[in-house]
Amino acid sequence: MAKNKFHDGPGPSQRQLRVGELIRRTLSEVLARGDVHDPDLNRMSITVGEVRTSPDLKIATAYVLPLGGKGQEDVIELLARNKGELRRMIGKKLNLKFSPDLRFRLDDTFDRLDDTRRMFEQDAVRRDLDE
Repeated sequence: MAKNKFHDGPGPSQRQLRVGELIRRTLSEVLARGDVHDPDLNRMSITVGEVRTSPDLKIATAYVLPLGGKGQEDVIELLARNKGELRRMIGKKLNLKFSPDLRFRLDDTFDRLDDTRRMFEQDAVRRDLDE
């Protein structure tokens, strides 16, 4: 089984968390203001839920979701198409020594929350919790 570099060891360092949060805020701001030169991307409202960085800070994975959940595959394609421009903007605004390679994934946090909520509503699970 292949190991995922984001989940090995003790977890992300404070530096990874700090840089990830700075990238998340900056990316959210850039997308909200419509600074990208792509009218298709600027028409979408996109939530950036989290950004995880690799230990060497060379890769940043942004977990995104279009507002309302519609057009999920389109948003990933549009962000990937504009990742060079987004990378330059983030690097310039954050004044980082190296601007990380951006990757985009759908944020499934809300789906997992719904699944967990449904699981806790099952009779067998409630019975086990009551004991």
